[in-house]
Amino acid sequence: QVQLIESGGGLVQAGGSLRLSCATSRRTFSSYAMGWFRQAPGKEREFVAAISWSGGNTYYADSVKGRFTISRDNARNTVYLQMNSLKPEDTAVYYCATPDTTYSYTYKYWGQGTQVTVSS
Repeated sequence: QVQLIESGGGLVQAGGSLRLSCATSRRTFSSYAMGWFRQAPGKEREFVAAISWSGGNTYYADSVKGRFTISRDNARNTVYLQMNSLKPEDTAVYYCATPDTTYSYTYKYWGQGTQVTVSS
């Protein structure tokens, strides 16, 4: 079973920054895409960012484009989400996820999430 553990969440003022980390148990981490999603109370889970198996392709939701950066370190089996210029509407539980098939962006495995709270 693939395990994913998010960390780095916390409380920050609007305009501040946080960096989230997601460590995985995959032995073949570099062969799979990784994604970040978030869910606020009363709302559905939404896509935030994704990165390809090679790291050569990244994708962002319009709401975070230009503020968030996704990256991966295959040697450390870790994916990161650098979040700058945070807004109160970014407040949510953030989850990392990965597919069970190479070259796929259909996510199967999910972490337990880390809380990000942005105050105004």
